[in-house]
Amino acid sequence: MNLHQFRFVQEAVRRNLNLTETAKALFTSQPGISKAILELEEELGVDIFVRHGKRLKRVTEPGMQVLKSVDLILREVANLKRIGEEFSKQDSGRLSIATTHTQARYVLPEPVAQLRKRFPKVQVSLHQGTPDQVAQMLLSDAADIGLATESLADYEELVTLPCYEWQHVIVVASDHPLARIDRPTLEQLAEEPLISYHPSFAGRKRVDQAFAQRRLKPNIALEAIDSDVIKTYVRSGLGVGIIAEMAMKAEGNNTDLVWKPAGHLFGSNTARVAFRRGAYLRSFVLTFAELLSDRLSRALIERAMGSQGDTYDL
Repeated sequence: MNLHQFRFVQEAVRRNLNLTETAKALFTSQPGISKAILELEEELGVDIFVRHGKRLKRVTEPGMQVLKSVDLILREVANLKRIGEEFSKQDSGRLSIATTHTQARYVLPEPVAQLRKRFPKVQVSLHQGTPDQVAQMLLSDAADIGLATESLADYEELVTLPCYEWQHVIVVASDHPLARIDRPTLEQLAEEPLISYHPSFAGRKRVDQAFAQRRLKPNIALEAIDSDVIKTYVRSGLGVGIIAEMAMKAEGNNTDLVWKPAGHLFGSNTARVAFRRGAYLRSFVLTFAELLSDRLSRALIERAMGSQGDTYDL
């Protein structure tokens, strides 16, 4: 047995047992993958997959146990590479960050700039996606660190830590009637066309829950994943925006929009930082995490990575 066989099995499961997609992802041939998996099954003496003709249909019970071992082996291989890089190139390498648009646009520029000052030889790679995509990038080793508000704490394979709290704000044009009201109510918002995030982004679930608890049905005119897009449509007169406060704080006083804190309506949201459980974190990854929040320290992260719990609350 060899690492190529392990990678073929792991990637086949990730690609929903589609060997054509598996071959594309690994830049090899489908027959080669099929042959390698069959040879591994023959050596182990068990079937990893149930087949229908040449197609893989599902993972067998012994196959599930094989997958656990394969994941562990490949994780440790990745860790060995990181350890080698850590000691051969102590101040250089690549930091891959998986995050959402809001975090990338409004939260990360300053800590990334500070990291580059400390580690000028480190190349930073930003991957943006939905919170679930952020989690998957961590699990597949495409990212070293993830930052998002939704979903990360739902994955047992991730170690997550609270990074900072934030609230939503209501955004309107300066001539809108709500611009003159300090604390808009849910009832007032329910009467307006609303522009906010897609349900999988930036605390949107809290917004929906707040309306549902008051038995109000919001009129969602437009959903987006980008705070700047939401602000653009507010400016166009399409409706009232509900966005993350950092998206407005970044504009300072240089804006034609009026914004009102909405924590009294939608509560507080917690952005969390996440790492794949069992991953070896290079020194500059830990430094970057510390730059994200005063609540995060190298000692805390290392303690969390060595624990069995999947989330920490500080």
